[in-house]
Amino acid sequence: MQFFPSDYFIKLKKEEIFPDPKRPLEIDLGCGDGSFLINLAVNFPSKDFLGVERLLGRVRKVCRRSLKEDLQNLKVLRLESSYTLEWLLPDHCASRIHLLFPDPWPKKKHHKRRLVNEQFCASLVRVLEPNGEFLFKTDYLEYFEESMSVLKSFISLKEIQWDPDSYYPKTDFEKVWTDQGKIIYYARFKPNK
Repeated sequence: MQFFPSDYFIKLKKEEIFPDPKRPLEIDLGCGDGSFLINLAVNFPSKDFLGVERLLGRVRKVCRRSLKEDLQNLKVLRLESSYTLEWLLPDHCASRIHLLFPDPWPKKKHHKRRLVNEQFCASLVRVLEPNGEFLFKTDYLEYFEESMSVLKSFISLKEIQWDPDSYYPKTDFEKVWTDQGKIIYYARFKPNK
């Protein structure tokens, strides 16, 4: 189902997104075709999932697939990820925030459009619960190295080991890149208390 905030210029309350604020909320920034998000929503019915996606065609696709699966624990917000994270999401609302294969903006003149920067890190800390997690994956080494430099230098975030045994479905992009033999780079952070 598509989520429409009552006001795009006021910080939301968690219960405006899903009715029970006690349930864990996971956020997928740039959810693409929704395969990752839908997989999680199907396998973890006791959690709520919010996908954030800018492109209307992708939002509609996720909504159609969600309705087909009759998922009551999944919503999609059509909006820019940076704005959503910085201005719209409530404080300490998310148990997990996923950023999976974001556009690496490979041209030097476009690097300023990259999502991971100091403001992004500050917003992560504000939106994550105290024990929440930020999970990041990309196939683009230069972008990964730059992002890691920013994330590691932000003192309110602490890198933690990726849990190889936890259930973590592949995104559509990850499947393509893996089939092409590309290396996948990944990292996991939590707020530094």
